[in-house]
Amino acid sequence: QVQVVESGGGLVQPGGSLRLSCAASGRIPSIRAMGWYRQIPGTQRELVAIITSAGSTDYADSVKGRFAISRDGAQNTVYLQMNNLNVADTAVYYCYLDRPFSARTWGQGTQVTVSS
Repeated sequence: QVQVVESGGGLVQPGGSLRLSCAASGRIPSIRAMGWYRQIPGTQRELVAIITSAGSTDYADSVKGRFAISRDGAQNTVYLQMNNLNVADTAVYYCYLDRPFSARTWGQGTQVTVSS
C-alpha cells in the first residue's frame, strides 16, 4: 500500500523557520510530482509548492522567496524549507503524491503554528 507521511511541524515564532519532510513508501514505480498544500480550518486547501519528477518547481505567490521545495535523489522524499514564517502561515500542511494512472495520494497532515 502506498503511503505518504509528513513530519516536522510544530510551533515557531514569527520570523522563524521550519523544515517539513514528506516520505512516500510502498510500491511506487514512477512519480509524476509531489507537493504541499495547506489548510486553515474552515477553508479550502491551497497549493503551496510542487516539484515534478523533472525537478521543476512552482510556488504560491504568498510563499515565493520564503519557502523552498526540494527532493532527494530517490525522488521519494520531498522537503519544504519554510523561512521568515508569519502568522498567516499557520495551517495544517499536507503532502501529496501524484503517480501515472493513479489518484492523488495525500498524507495525514502536520500542524504548523506561527505565534508569538
